[in-house]
Amino acid sequence: MHGAGDASSLKTGLIDFVAGCLGGVALVYVSQPMDTVKVKMQTFPGLYRGMVDCTVQTFRRDGVVRGLYAGCIPAVVANVAENSVLFAAYGACQKVVGYVARKQTITELNMVENATAGFLAAFFSSFTLCPTELIKCKLQALRETQSQEHLSRASTGRPTISSYALVSQILRSEGIPGMFRGLSSTFAREMPGYFFFFGGYEGTRELLAKPGQSKEDIGPLRTMVAGSVGGIALWTIIFPADVIKSRIQVHSMRASMTSVAISIFRNEGLPAFYNGLVPTIWRTIPATAVLFVVYEYTKKALSKLLD
Repeated sequence: MHGAGDASSLKTGLIDFVAGCLGGVALVYVSQPMDTVKVKMQTFPGLYRGMVDCTVQTFRRDGVVRGLYAGCIPAVVANVAENSVLFAAYGACQKVVGYVARKQTITELNMVENATAGFLAAFFSSFTLCPTELIKCKLQALRETQSQEHLSRASTGRPTISSYALVSQILRSEGIPGMFRGLSSTFAREMPGYFFFFGGYEGTRELLAKPGQSKEDIGPLRTMVAGSVGGIALWTIIFPADVIKSRIQVHSMRASMTSVAISIFRNEGLPAFYNGLVPTIWRTIPATAVLFVVYEYTKKALSKLLD
């Protein structure tokens, strides 16, 4: 019996892992252009008049692939790494929370209990996310960084550097700790963020379920609505921490999260903590909708296949 339980847990964990991987890939290709705009507005707030100006300038100067989809490969790696670990850990943490709450199955967990499982799961996914998102953010803001530092490339050209070259450069100059710059702000962003992310998602699924209907059977459209609500809840709550993380990573700051926050507040005021929020909300609605519908229906397909 114990062996059968272990095999079942392993299968469930594997299904969550694979479903999270595919959801992460789908999320990137839907959301990358607005994510690039968000990072540029966060890290160089004085260069653009707003979301539309940043999008148009980026497209005119660098096009789609090197401009709006800059950093796409590390973004895919980051999201596959994060979401595979996140959803696998979420399933495991749901079981832990269910055990503590004395629930027979994870389907009995309420919104707060699911949110707590998301909070705990984000601790583990942060370790995979931080290095890959560091590279993504640096590539997205490469033109602005090089222009500001007066490097040899003319600002009218297209600055290029591969992900591999950038990783090698960081490891040579800063070592392995350099790849985890911004880890504390990643924790501060991810853990409370995913409390509201999974809480919002699971709570909305419960609200959208018809009387007598399981939240697992609400259909793809309502699942997408629930995913969008979770994404909006996450980004609205965590955005100031995300601004700080982006500044630390793009500018290779050695200062603490607290000192960077104080500096931003003193020099730029409270609105600076919300630079890039509009493109982020525009991005997260379709992105998290796609993430969850791919995740949930991949889980169902794999569960049937492996039964």
